[in-house]
Amino acid sequence: MAAGKSISKTAMWILMGLLILGLAGFGATNLSGNIRTIGTVGDKPVPVDSYFRALQQEIRSFEQQTGQTLSFARAREIGLDRAVLQRIVEDRALDHEATEMGLSIGDENLRDRILDIPAFRGLDGTFDREGYRFALEQSGLSEAEFEEQLREEVARTLLQGAVLSGVAMPDTYVDTLINYVGARASFTWTLLGEGDLSEPVPTPDEATLRAHYNENTGAFTLPETRRITYAVLTPDMLIDDVEIEESALRELYDARIDEFNQPERRLVERLAFLDEEAAAAALASLETGATFEDLVEERGLTLQDVDLGDVAQDELGDAGEAVFEAEVGEVAGPLPSPLGSALFRVNGVLPPLETSFEQAQEMLRPMLVNDRAQRLVDAQAQSFDDMLAGGATLEELAADTDMVLNEIAWTEESDEDIAGYEAFRDAARAVTPEDFPEIGQLDDGGLFALRLNEVLPERPAPFADAREAVTAHWRAAETARLLNIEVEAALPQLEEGTDFAELGFDAVREENLLRSDYVGGTPAGFMNTVFEMQEGEVRIIDADGGVIIVRLDGTAGPEDGPETDELREQIRAQAGQALAEDIFDIYRGDVTRRADPQINQQALQAVHVNFP
Repeated sequence: MAAGKSISKTAMWILMGLLILGLAGFGATNLSGNIRTIGTVGDKPVPVDSYFRALQQEIRSFEQQTGQTLSFARAREIGLDRAVLQRIVEDRALDHEATEMGLSIGDENLRDRILDIPAFRGLDGTFDREGYRFALEQSGLSEAEFEEQLREEVARTLLQGAVLSGVAMPDTYVDTLINYVGARASFTWTLLGEGDLSEPVPTPDEATLRAHYNENTGAFTLPETRRITYAVLTPDMLIDDVEIEESALRELYDARIDEFNQPERRLVERLAFLDEEAAAAALASLETGATFEDLVEERGLTLQDVDLGDVAQDELGDAGEAVFEAEVGEVAGPLPSPLGSALFRVNGVLPPLETSFEQAQEMLRPMLVNDRAQRLVDAQAQSFDDMLAGGATLEELAADTDMVLNEIAWTEESDEDIAGYEAFRDAARAVTPEDFPEIGQLDDGGLFALRLNEVLPERPAPFADAREAVTAHWRAAETARLLNIEVEAALPQLEEGTDFAELGFDAVREENLLRSDYVGGTPAGFMNTVFEMQEGEVRIIDADGGVIIVRLDGTAGPEDGPETDELREQIRAQAGQALAEDIFDIYRGDVTRRADPQINQQALQAVHVNFP
């Protein structure tokens, strides 16, 4: 049953993708109609349109994720075309393998899977034969082609499932992980700092600091630094020069009057039926104990599917008056709707909104000011470009325009002022001394141009500049050194079990902590160190400006109980899935190799020239 649902969902997405991309018009490209395949995998052809659509979909998906237009040249640079081709070849190799094994589904099973695809159902929830034919026609597929694709998809999924389902992690592996993750430690610890020393840390002299600096140069290393001169102009820099007339404010107010003055609205859900009789029967069932949610679920829908959001009365047409007379929580109907007779549930009332011009000014004025400042910046962009193209320097550009000149010692950690803009950071990272300044755009609509003056590699900070940091670093190291000397004498007594308090230490007792637990005030890796210790062992661990004394009092295995059992099953499932996927990757690679893929590079190039 679960496998059937999985295949149906897969087929549905295949169909929807084909509809979307098919309507975009593969036939509208300049690709010759004589080219039907880009190659073969075993006895399976690789259709041109399958590769074209998959590559087109991958590019669109990348654009949606990044929010940036992706040219085909760039797509090839990052390897999208190769990834798509490899995926299609591997799928066709599995199709070939399934055919060689005689793995397929019968006509009856194929029919059931088609009937189970929601995209082919009508309003009444049953299979719509005409809708099925029309959907395939619009996607450029015949029924035979779609059904063959579905057969191959099912067979491929069965083959994959046979490999994946046959893998299980050994109990020894799972138990080892459980024992590692679930192991518990009880220990006593104390943090000692400079204030715990019997004598204060002496003040270092110049020679001591310089010696410490020379021995720990790596701790005072400056990152690669780019000295950059830049000119910048942002809308905020021109706001004081912008004046807004009242007439402009009134014009904007009138243009957006629907936002400031809105009629009363309702939060409404609409559930449509085939006819008024069905709607009336559904309404009657509400009086016998059924809920509106039950009616929605019976139709195979969700509340999100029937939610209209907030609507005004005139947006509901003939049903508007009755819906607006209903109380919150009531179901009105049957009433007419564009989808047929429907029931409407009112979930809330939004009162009318009335905002006067005087009240709206506080919102409108900043909008106009920012808009006009942005236009002032945009209006100068071309002239800035022309000046730079004509050989003007950044200094000349700043002297003759509204742009402001500045300098920055930029590193990857810089985030102040202009370095906070991603566009500037990208440009600063990529610029070379040979590049001429060009106008770039900031996220807020501002403009900038930059010049790289010098690149300073990673280097030790000059002693004079790092003196304060050197002093702090020496003081922390000296504190830890002196503390180690003073507490060394107490270690034998602590190892014999003497209580920390008897030796004057203000200690903390931790019980049954896991390796993954965090103990405040301890350095990174502290818990790993604890679990490396033997029971009764005492260690001195350097901390920031001090030391930690820790004694391992006892260890225990994972606790028995539902949580451990659940964790064991999670580890078994995750590790088993990872192993199964690795095995399947090996199997798929072997299947692909044996299928001996043959790709026609000329056909592939013919497809590529159709991308902009």
